[in-house]
Amino acid sequence: MKKTEVEKLLHDKVEAGAHVSPVLPKDIKNYLIDIDGTITDDIPNEEPERMATCEPFPDALKTLNKWYDQGHIICFFTSRTEEHREVTEVWLDQHGFKYHSLLMGKPRGGNYHWVDNHLVKATRYRGKFTDLVEKEVTIQVFKD
Repeated sequence: MKKTEVEKLLHDKVEAGAHVSPVLPKDIKNYLIDIDGTITDDIPNEEPERMATCEPFPDALKTLNKWYDQGHIICFFTSRTEEHREVTEVWLDQHGFKYHSLLMGKPRGGNYHWVDNHLVKATRYRGKFTDLVEKEVTIQVFKD
């Protein structure tokens, strides 16, 4: 689903008076992708001058745009602050990243643990984007 299609669907619902949070088709994934250290060099907020000049990781650009073209939702979720939004959007556009949304202000430092009433999958970035494969791992869950 292209960004314009998502926006039109949401716009039509809002125009009809609905408050919406879209439900995606079962085969469409909603990717939340970090920026610094994941699609480009790990640039701290304290060095914003580097945000405009860093280079994207080629495998990240290719893979994320492929997922976008396959209809998946791409949302960048970054620890950059709102004051870095413009430079971030310009950088993403200049380098050709296709995406639907950008969320700023993710807490820094890692050790994330997402709790939700829906199925959540996580993939730790280890230096290279590839096609995703299934793998069994141990996770923490709530006691029955």
